Amino acid sequence: MGDLLAPLTLAGPFARLEPLAASHCEGLQAAARDGELWRLWYTTVPSEQGMSAEIERRLGLHAKGSMLPFTVFDAEGCIAGMTTYMNIDSVHRRVEIGSTWYAASSQRSGLNTQCKLLLLGHAFDALDCIAVEFRTHRLNTASRRAIERLGAQLDGVLRAHIRSPDGTLRDTAVYSITAAEWPTIKTHLQWLLQKPR
Repeated sequence: MGDLLAPLTLAGPFARLEPLAASHCEGLQAAARDGELWRLWYTTVPSEQGMSAEIERRLGLHAKGSMLPFTVFDAEGCIAGMTTYMNIDSVHRRVEIGSTWYAASSQRSGLNTQCKLLLLGHAFDALDCIAVEFRTHRLNTASRRAIERLGAQLDGVLRAHIRSPDGTLRDTAVYSITAAEWPTIKTHLQWLLQKPR
């Protein structure tokens, strides 16, 4: 069993995930400008001005043992966004893939599928996880569709789960993929990447 917190680089034809670093700030700011994602009310994406603080926050959570943050690079080697392993449970071998966002120009491409294939593969094949979770706002239909396209199952909705930055209460849709489901999900994700676009 591998260490759930050990920094590593994961790479495939459509994306590369590198350990998040302060030196990625400028590239992440440019990615956030692509689509002005911080304006979306139902999700939390760092603004250009808040990027440095968000990088520090994520690196701080890594130091405390609850997050493994990555910078996402596209097939051309340009920074496209961020993702993490979070809510890491080393005892029960569970992890959530979350705090993910991509530049608008990278959305609806092979990038997200590649990232999830890499992260899920590492979680199940190298880290021996029993389940991987995904969580999103109940009203974030684009995110929910993307999670469902992966093959994750809806576990339920945590009503009035947390308070959003704007003060509203968030209902959180919780999805998961279990270790027993992983071989089929892996085949499905590989097919999604190989099929004509």
